[in-house]
Amino acid sequence: MATIKREELDRLERRGLQLTILSAVFVLILASGLAAFMYPLVFVHPEGNKWTLRVAFFGFCALTLLFLVYLVDRHRKFTELKQQLLSELERNVALQIQASADLLKSMPDLNHFWDRLTMEFRRARSMEKMLSLVVAKVKHSPRATENDQNAALSDAAKAMARRLRQTDSIYRLSDSLFGIVLPETDTLNAKRIAVRFQEELQGVRAHYGCSFDLSAHNYPDHVKSEHELEDIVKALLPEVEEWHEPTDAPVAS
Repeated sequence: MATIKREELDRLERRGLQLTILSAVFVLILASGLAAFMYPLVFVHPEGNKWTLRVAFFGFCALTLLFLVYLVDRHRKFTELKQQLLSELERNVALQIQASADLLKSMPDLNHFWDRLTMEFRRARSMEKMLSLVVAKVKHSPRATENDQNAALSDAAKAMARRLRQTDSIYRLSDSLFGIVLPETDTLNAKRIAVRFQEELQGVRAHYGCSFDLSAHNYPDHVKSEHELEDIVKALLPEVEEWHEPTDAPVAS
């Protein structure tokens, strides 16, 4: 959704005020000059019905005053509409921020990721299947605020979730890292999925000015054990991230 900058609205309001003042002064000067020319013909040397001339004179003055009142009221209405627009915009932004925060909080975290990875790895090893892991690292713009970062993460999660199968799952591993577990997926298909993720993330990248670094890892092509997969994820986690060792999950039958 397109956003409106407060500076642009303030500049537009100033230009509207300048135009209103210029129009009022222009009309007032023309009306005063015309009234000055009409005054002798109406009050000093009236020709014809003087009351008709006087009614026309006072009617012209009244119309001039009404037009000046209209100009002032028009600017006042514009200011009120601007305030209403800003209030609505701020409310929409607050709702978007809250929705982004709620989505990120509702996503499975690192502990759930360890459990799922352990379970899927044991299943792949016991059934001689393949298992792929796609890791997406987000690099935010230096000028991005915390709200912009949360909105970018939320939109990125929704964009990647649109490309997931029913058996796939996505996790928020840290403030700038996502993990996508792809059961029964070989290396080639995992790379294709990563490419589709990049296509879905183009809109997020263009809107928020961030970048995404996606890497695909496969068992048994790239790693031979569960610990190797864990080490890949741990190497990408921020140093301050407090992660826990994965708990033992029951082997799926």
